[in-house]
Amino acid sequence: MATELDLSEGTVQNILDQDTLKWVFVGGKGGVGKTTSSSILSILLAKVRSSVLIISTDPAHNLSDAFQQRFTKSPTLVNGFTNLYAMEVDPNVENEELHNTEGMDSFVSELANAIPGIDEAMSFAEMLKLVQTMDYSVIVFDTAPTGHTLRLLQFPSTLEKGLAKMMTLKNKFGGLLSQMTRMFGIDDEFGEDAILGKLEGMKDVIEQVNKQFKDPDLTTFVCVCIPEFLSLYETERLVQELTKFEIDAHNIIINQVIFDEEAVESKLLKARMRMQQKYLDQFYMLYDDFNITKLPLLPEEVCGVEALKNFSNYFVTPYQPSLNRGTVEELEQRVSMLKEQLKEAESDLEKLRKGKQKV
Repeated sequence: MATELDLSEGTVQNILDQDTLKWVFVGGKGGVGKTTSSSILSILLAKVRSSVLIISTDPAHNLSDAFQQRFTKSPTLVNGFTNLYAMEVDPNVENEELHNTEGMDSFVSELANAIPGIDEAMSFAEMLKLVQTMDYSVIVFDTAPTGHTLRLLQFPSTLEKGLAKMMTLKNKFGGLLSQMTRMFGIDDEFGEDAILGKLEGMKDVIEQVNKQFKDPDLTTFVCVCIPEFLSLYETERLVQELTKFEIDAHNIIINQVIFDEEAVESKLLKARMRMQQKYLDQFYMLYDDFNITKLPLLPEEVCGVEALKNFSNYFVTPYQPSLNRGTVEELEQRVSMLKEQLKEAESDLEKLRKGKQKV
């Protein structure tokens, strides 16, 4: 029988109890259930916090599908809640304010080519500036697949490179850039000093936020995965990178687990269960100091607020198979299922015999 300690380790209750948390990132490989997990985490946090904002930084934007409600780049109140807001932003969208003129468009494009990721970093900084002006108790990030997420965490150093590049250009060419901007008929607000000031302002914002990201009292990262080799590999890579960036991570959600229950007789399901168990064992061996939450594979999609709320129970109370192998109840159910299958087979056989007699 599971002890109280075992139960607490199998949930996300530690995140709900940590009332100092300001930023919660949810990430992992594509297609493992990140959006569902982040949506449910935000719903659970809304029960214990005054206000919650969930932000999707995934260009695919599945947040609207999960809640079955249209979201935009502005925070929108989620239907059925008074303190849960959602917004969808695309870090790949280039910063519009820096592209207001033809000359400047060319200049920033050159900068973006010189420093890969600078446009994303600037857009992300703008979004963080916006978020910081809002008074939310906690912010949940539904991130893009692992590679994009790691780039997002590198944005502070990317901005620093961009700033250094700008300073080099300014020192090298002196007043040439100023003359060029005047030649293009660009106002002072779009000149190189203005852009430099904007970059420095963004760098200040992102450095301030970056300090918060590295504070385990304020920030945590939840890794979502499925019990398969590639997902295990991606999770290990993600955890290592988070350690390198000094970002706290002590929760893993393992989704789509097939539990040994309900007298499963399918050879395919049994083979999948054996495969999953091999990787589940590896997860527990590698991350013995993590809170690992196992979620069952469902026969239907989790879409809409009610479905999300129902599924959220398994985030705070470990899923228990309806039947345990080797019990009287389990054997009785297996016998009952076999009788039903025998009955159906006999019925099909009778129909075939009647069909042959007519021929």
